[in-house]
Amino acid sequence: MPSLGPRTARTLLAAGSLAAALALTACDPSGGTDAAATAPSSAAATTASTAASTAPVAPPSSPAAAPPRSAAASAGAGRGRHRLAAGATAGGLTRATGQDAVSDVPVDPGEMRAGMNLVVENYLGGGRRILFVGVDNVPEDPNKRREYLWRGLIDYAAGNGATGTPGTGTPYPAGPLGGSLECLPYGADALCGWADTTTAAVAYFPRTAPAAAARTFAAMRSDLEH
Repeated sequence: MPSLGPRTARTLLAAGSLAAALALTACDPSGGTDAAATAPSSAAATTASTAASTAPVAPPSSPAAAPPRSAAASAGAGRGRHRLAAGATAGGLTRATGQDAVSDVPVDPGEMRAGMNLVVENYLGGGRRILFVGVDNVPEDPNKRREYLWRGLIDYAAGNGATGTPGTGTPYPAGPLGGSLECLPYGADALCGWADTTTAAVAYFPRTAPAAAARTFAAMRSDLEH
């Protein structure tokens, strides 16, 4: 084994002494210098205790207040809830009876819950039989219910002489009850629908242009919605 020089021996001796000192400090049960460095001072502890005792106590939680409604929302709520009711006439058309009357529900109205009202009627005028389907007290967005009714009405029209494919809907004046009213072409026929705060309804107009169907549908609405 090669011998160590004087400088190397002194270096190893110094390193051994330092390691021994560190080991003794770490084992000191009183914490030694390290414990004193990591423990908070008595002044700091007193300050923290005083701050905790003087901090304001939060009151018990209470239900959050509802945010104020906008003016537009308040105005919409003030219009009240609309209801549908079949009339003997609607927009100058006569409700069908006998063999021309509706004998079932040809268009799926969607989920019907307590408090909702379904109106399904055929109305006659100008040698045409116009199917009307509407629901009130709609629990979801009435526009979505109108879309659902429209899909069912397209199937009904396809089975009753409509040809081609449905076109794009066009908005038309909805009348004094507000909301929206749209009609779309389906071959030579027209499909119309309205939606407002609580109701959704659709109608099938055979051999009718969308603009003419929209005028009739708006007039029918005045007699069917209250």
